[in-house]
Amino acid sequence: MNPDEIIGEVVHLTRLHDLWRKYECINLIASENIMSPKAEELYINDMMHRYAEGLPFKRYYQGHKYLDEVEVKAQQLMAGLFNAAHVDLRPLSGTIANLAVFVAFLENGNKVAALDVPHGAHVSHTIHGALGLRDVEVLQLPFDKERMNIDVDKAVKLVEQEKPDMIILGASLFLFPHPVKEISDAAKSYGGLVVYDAAHVLGLIAGKQFQQPFEEGADVVTSSTHKTFPGPQGGVIMAAEHVDFERVQKAIFPKLVCNHHIHRLPALAQTAWEMWRYGEAYARQTIKNAKALAEKLSELGFKVLAEEHGFTESHQVVIDVREYGGGKVNAEKLEANNIIANKNMIPGDEASSETMKNPSGIRIGTQEMTRWGCKEKDMEAIAEFIHRVVVKEENVKDDVMEFRKSFREVRYC
Repeated sequence: MNPDEIIGEVVHLTRLHDLWRKYECINLIASENIMSPKAEELYINDMMHRYAEGLPFKRYYQGHKYLDEVEVKAQQLMAGLFNAAHVDLRPLSGTIANLAVFVAFLENGNKVAALDVPHGAHVSHTIHGALGLRDVEVLQLPFDKERMNIDVDKAVKLVEQEKPDMIILGASLFLFPHPVKEISDAAKSYGGLVVYDAAHVLGLIAGKQFQQPFEEGADVVTSSTHKTFPGPQGGVIMAAEHVDFERVQKAIFPKLVCNHHIHRLPALAQTAWEMWRYGEAYARQTIKNAKALAEKLSELGFKVLAEEHGFTESHQVVIDVREYGGGKVNAEKLEANNIIANKNMIPGDEASSETMKNPSGIRIGTQEMTRWGCKEKDMEAIAEFIHRVVVKEENVKDDVMEFRKSFREVRYC
């Protein structure tokens, strides 16, 4: 082994990655985004070398007179942006945020109502993920496959009859706002806790272009901070005034997180400021772009989910590509042409390991290309690229790279 050669290769590969993903690809991964240059600048700071166990001004280490203030100010920006009474920025991811809520509020033997994975649930909402670390009974929320949303009447009936201790809303496959008010009203009649996982739509909520979970009755909102919300990777938990938030804080530390990678907080604060100033325009354009992309894909002959209901009201578009070989095959074909999207389970898929390897769908997100400046006409061009790759089996890599030359500056910042 030659360590000099290896580190040289690491540096070279890192630079190749940056060039490829930032400037040569059309990124349509629904769970990714790009930070602004100012946020990237703030991300690299001395705090990455430091420890900050505990809460601001109540640490177990010394040396925090500036970073404590940064954390509090970042909390203030997030609380104001989302109308939250309580905010904790210490979870390192959306999954850790979910797990902290499960640890805080669930006991063994409790009932939890959540979606199934083919209906949009994130794996952390299931016994196969973070929820499985609690010995709970999981009830599946009824789902309307045509509307690609929770079946409101059946879900309310389930909540009223079964009285689950926790109901998890929000999703990983998330086209339309969930019926938070109706389910919250049913849960509040007996004291059930409504948790809304906003990981995918946090930026749309910030821009006031999607539903507002707290106003509609959610008790707790969990999220990651790097999807439609274009910040650094990390997690957040927010809660309404009446929630016993000390339980959440104790679940985070010392149970799940010690040092919470505090160098990301200045970049998170910068992103929150950007959403205060530009979030409405960004979120509106993101949704417009998703609708334009879905309409063009449908026009080109793709089976786009929820066509009769307007395709989408979020950043996501989902296409059924079973007739073209499935999600895995086509995601790989697209990647070979510098179009990055992901295979995804859709309603009708069985939640099995075999199906997960090659599910029926491809999930597409418009948020990052919106951030790079794309508008509706550009989405139509992207749809044409996808059609040429998946249906016509053409090589469009050079055309994609030429297309990206017009989108080199991050907007809405």
